[in-house]
Amino acid sequence: MKIFLNKNKLIKIIQKEKNVGFVPTMGAIHKGHISLIKKSISDCDKTIVSIYVNKPQFNKKSDYLRYPRNLKRDISMLKKNKVDYLYIPSTSQIYPKGQKRKIKIDSFGKKLCGRFRSRHFEAIADVVDRFVNIIKPKKIYFGEKDMQQLKIIDDFIRKNHKNIKVIGCKTIREKNGVAFSSRNFLLSIKEKTIASKIYKLLKNRKRNIINNNVTLKSIKRKIYKLGVIKIDYIEILDINKLIKPYINKNRYKIFIAYYLRKTRLIDNI
Repeated sequence: MKIFLNKNKLIKIIQKEKNVGFVPTMGAIHKGHISLIKKSISDCDKTIVSIYVNKPQFNKKSDYLRYPRNLKRDISMLKKNKVDYLYIPSTSQIYPKGQKRKIKIDSFGKKLCGRFRSRHFEAIADVVDRFVNIIKPKKIYFGEKDMQQLKIIDDFIRKNHKNIKVIGCKTIREKNGVAFSSRNFLLSIKEKTIASKIYKLLKNRKRNIINNNVTLKSIKRKIYKLGVIKIDYIEILDINKLIKPYINKNRYKIFIAYYLRKTRLIDNI
């Protein structure tokens, strides 16, 4: 695995490649990331992973500072999984002229997490766009766990980079049902147990919620009783009707964002 800190050196090497898969990460590599990497390796001639904790997409400085970082462990995991290239840029490499730039995304970015995290998705689209302009991949890989992010970035790339395809990969879960996430490193054993109970509750009641036999209000009450301190939202949406063009086939998911102490978790089931 070749590690690059300098984008000019990376560009020199990578511009010779015709079929590159790109997996953008903020580090704290887990099995969800590994599933994206394996998919890229199977699809593409070369796979590049980036590790960059993108400050503009955090709404609170404390959240940015708390974000788990373990570069030594990350590098070891990526080497084991036969990644070709790793890019670890500095902020000046990604934002050489600063972070002020107008980015237009679909109005879906104002819903769900967008209601609570101002300009969060614009910041993600911006940084992905900057990486894409450096790497020029054929395919970019995102997990369905961050479904809203996946839909927004897919739409953004289709409109701005015609030759690049966004590949959504299924959510990978721990044995207890909790979706793998870098933020899971911040959870205590007790909090992981609560998160597991929330997943099982939503999974078991999903059909009843769709059929209006159970209300989201009653589910919310049950989640608070499990020990959650705050729920940003819990909604059921047809994921084929989130961003145009719509698909004429109903596919419902329960979207949730909630807090266990200071750690915010999201999922869709």
